[in-house]
Amino acid sequence: MRLEQSHRTERFGAVRIHELQRVIELDSGAQRGVDLGNRAGNSQLVAPEAIRAIEEELVVVIPCMNETRRVIEGVLSGIPHDCLIILVSNSARQPVDRYEIEVQTLEQFCRLADRPAVAVHQRDPGLASAVKAAGLPELIDDEGLVRTGKGEAMLIGMAMAALTGRKYVGYVDADNYVPGAVNEYCKAYAAGLHLAESPYSMVRISWHSKPKLRDGRLFFSRRGRSSEITNMFLNRLVAEHSGFGTEVIATGNAGEHALSLDLGLRMRLAGGFAVEPFEYVELFEQFGGLLPEAAALPDDVKAVPVLQIETRNPHFHDNKGEDHVKGMRMQALNVVYHSPVSLPAVREAILELMVAEGALAPGQEPPRERIYPPVGSMSFDTFLDTLNAESTGFHQIECSLGVSTVT
Repeated sequence: MRLEQSHRTERFGAVRIHELQRVIELDSGAQRGVDLGNRAGNSQLVAPEAIRAIEEELVVVIPCMNETRRVIEGVLSGIPHDCLIILVSNSARQPVDRYEIEVQTLEQFCRLADRPAVAVHQRDPGLASAVKAAGLPELIDDEGLVRTGKGEAMLIGMAMAALTGRKYVGYVDADNYVPGAVNEYCKAYAAGLHLAESPYSMVRISWHSKPKLRDGRLFFSRRGRSSEITNMFLNRLVAEHSGFGTEVIATGNAGEHALSLDLGLRMRLAGGFAVEPFEYVELFEQFGGLLPEAAALPDDVKAVPVLQIETRNPHFHDNKGEDHVKGMRMQALNVVYHSPVSLPAVREAILELMVAEGALAPGQEPPRERIYPPVGSMSFDTFLDTLNAESTGFHQIECSLGVSTVT
C-alpha cells in the first residue's frame, strides 16, 4: 500500500496527531525489502509482508445489530484471512432469533474460508456473569445484563481480543455494504500500525466519500453530518491549549479504527455512540500532561501516535435517520464538554450550539455519558472461565488447522 506522506503533526503532551494521509495506491506492488525508511517523494510505502505481519496479530471486532445476512456475509468476506474475527451481536432474539442466524452465517463462512472466529451475544446472561466476576460491574444494567450500546459492544470486543494473545484490535461496523471498503480499512489499519512504530498507537479511518441519492443520482458527500461538528470541537479543544487554530483532527467519529492492545487495555471507554470521540478525549486526559492523575508512559514509549488515513472506497451503509445523527452528535459533545481538559471557551461554545439546536434549555448542562474503567483492569482468567462455564451465547469456531481463537 502506498500512503501520502504525513508532513504535519499536532502535539498534545505525549499524543501525536498526524494529519490526514490519503491512500495513493491500494496495491503498490511487491516492493520487496521496503521498510519504513524507504520513502518515494511525498509518499510512504508499506510492503505486503509488513502488512501481513500486522494482520497476523490483528483481531477485527464487528459490532452488529439486526443487519441482514447478506450484508454480514459481505463484511466477513472483506476481512483479510489472517485477521481473527470477533462478532459482538446485540441483535433481537425474539420473535426470530437473529443472533442464531448470524452465528450460522459466521460458521458457514469460516467453514468455506477455513478460518477461526468468535461470536458472543451482548445480552447473554452468561456474558454478564463473566463481566461481573472479572471485576467490571459498571457494565451491568438493572436487568443484570451487559448494557446496550455501541461502546459497550466495543468494550466486550476488546476484552475478547485480550484473550487471544494478539497485539492489535480493530473495529468494523456491520452495516457496510461494500466488502472492498472493509478490506481497505483493514489494510489501512495494518499499514498505519506498521508506520506508527510504537507499542502505543492508534489508526483512525476517514472514508473518501459517503454517497447519497439526490434527485435521482448519487452525490458523493465528503463529510458526515455528525463528523463535522465533532471534529470542529475536538480541534477547538486542542487549539485553546496551543493558542493556534487547527483542523488536524478529521476522525472524531471514526467507527472504523484500530489500536494496539497495549494502549487499548489501559484506556477508559465511553458508552453508546460517545465511544469514538471519547477516545481522543481519553488520550488527552491520560497522556496530555495536564492532569495530576494522568498516567505516565512506560520507559520504552516516547509518544502515542494517532494516524489518520483517508481511504479510497466510498462508504455505503444504512441511513438510520436524522434522530440517530443528532444523538451521535450530542453524545460526542457531552464527553468533550465534561472533560477536565476542556477550557471554558470550549464549554461555552458547546452550550451555545446545544441551546441553538434545542437539545438544551438555557441554563441547562449537557448530561454525562457513561465512562467505564479500562478493560485491562479485568481479571481475564476469571472472565474466560466464567464465560466457558455459564454462557450459551459464546461460540468459538475453529478451522481445520486447529488454530485456537482464545487462550
